[in-house]
Amino acid sequence: MQKICFSTQIIRHFESKLSDTIEVYQERIQWLTENSKKAFGLIKGARVSILIDVSAISSGPQKEEFQKDLMSLIDEQLSHKEELFVLSFGTNARSLWPDPMEVSSSTLQELKLWVKTLQPDGGSNLLQALKKIFTLKGLDSLVAIMRSCPDQPSEILSDYIQQSTMGRDLIIHFITYRCDDQMPPAVLKNLAEAVRGYYHCYSPKMEHYTSRDMDELLAEIQKAQSLLSHVQALQHSSPCEALTCTMEEISTEITNGPLISLLPKPPKHDAPLTIEFPNLDKTSAEWLKVNGLKAKKLSLYQVLAPNAFSPVEEFVPILQKTVSSTIHEKAMIQFEWHDGTVKNIHVDPPFLYKYQKQLSRAMRMYERRIEWLSLASRRIWGTVCEKRVVVLLDISATNSMYIIHIQHSLRLLLEEQLSNKDCFNLIAFGSTIESWRPEMVPVSHNNLQSAWRWALNLRCWGSRNVLSALRKAVEVDFKDKDKHQSQGIYLFTGGIPDQDMVGRPRPGCPLSFATSSVFPQVDTLPRFLQHDF
Repeated sequence: MQKICFSTQIIRHFESKLSDTIEVYQERIQWLTENSKKAFGLIKGARVSILIDVSAISSGPQKEEFQKDLMSLIDEQLSHKEELFVLSFGTNARSLWPDPMEVSSSTLQELKLWVKTLQPDGGSNLLQALKKIFTLKGLDSLVAIMRSCPDQPSEILSDYIQQSTMGRDLIIHFITYRCDDQMPPAVLKNLAEAVRGYYHCYSPKMEHYTSRDMDELLAEIQKAQSLLSHVQALQHSSPCEALTCTMEEISTEITNGPLISLLPKPPKHDAPLTIEFPNLDKTSAEWLKVNGLKAKKLSLYQVLAPNAFSPVEEFVPILQKTVSSTIHEKAMIQFEWHDGTVKNIHVDPPFLYKYQKQLSRAMRMYERRIEWLSLASRRIWGTVCEKRVVVLLDISATNSMYIIHIQHSLRLLLEEQLSNKDCFNLIAFGSTIESWRPEMVPVSHNNLQSAWRWALNLRCWGSRNVLSALRKAVEVDFKDKDKHQSQGIYLFTGGIPDQDMVGRPRPGCPLSFATSSVFPQVDTLPRFLQHDF
């Protein structure tokens, strides 16, 4: 009874913490909707460039309100920055200063006077304004305050911004002020997300405002409220029936002997395997041989090679002397080549633009590969590409609480990556070793199901005798290792072994070693056991 009351106190404490967290988030949202932050959001960065769309500025109360909000932005946020550069744009772009200026009382006063002189100017040529901004150096934040939809499509703007900011650490803010129906918030949000920037939409008529900061906070509040409702339901169940039942089960298991897993079983944990055929069977090294930058001829030297010319030095008979070629600085630049020589390089902007597009596509392909490697069994085991595989499972006593995780990880491997192999075996090790079969057997549907049923009966005990498991795998399962070229040992363990693993595989031994940890934080495993990820 004492344990149950203590757990109830924990739940009440957790409920209180969740309520406090939600309150903090709500206070943060309230702070984000005050003064200039309501109209323009929270401006990040220390050296800021401001682009102000003047295409929709009109005389009267609306113009005065816009100027008032800009004054508030200057006093509350821009006054705390280090450098400022401001530019208004309509059909043409006009800057207040030729270069970024240090923030001081005089520059802020000059900026306020400039804001009062803003006049409407035709269209909304955002692209021209961006071209002028990207020629400046040292800025770390770009803020575009939009009053209407820009003249250029968002796809063109997004593409240009990505190309121009490649290699630069630049925070980008897109703000719509009183755009109403001229620029739907979804368009701005998609543009900001495409360039990995921030967005803020404000309409004083409807008192409507939204931003990336607020959306992230609202998402966290929703998660916290959902969790809070579950906690409250658990606390108010009559009389804490679910909690009482759980604590009794834990107390019974602890009292009855060795501690077994307290993790909940995944759905259909004890059911037969649902075996799949692997859809890809290449290591990352093999995959990169086909899809890497060098394979696709996208490395820097490969791309520049057609436009790289060696300096020429020849004897000119009419001059009776040796003459060296020279270059015009506006036509070519000198570039150190990979062999240490100097080449004269000429590259047209369209060529560079095409190269940047190709690099962007390659980066997206690599990101998809990394995402694919992070899913399902590959997240735990990597890509199992060898045709003959032995899996070593750590069932030492310290892994007792994680036996469900060990079994589930093995299930994913059996279902997703072993059906196209030639032979396999499973070896479980604690103080001693226990193998599923005396030696490797061919992969078949029946053998995979049999291996899974065997794994369901594993129990954790003893120490961690990794050496015996490795010796069994190498000396028995791979006794004819020299006859095969594609073999792998996969070690799934929860900590350091009993023995000092300082050895290396013998030269000429065609085996691949990989290791995965029951605990993500473990980093003391043998260094020659590497995971393909």
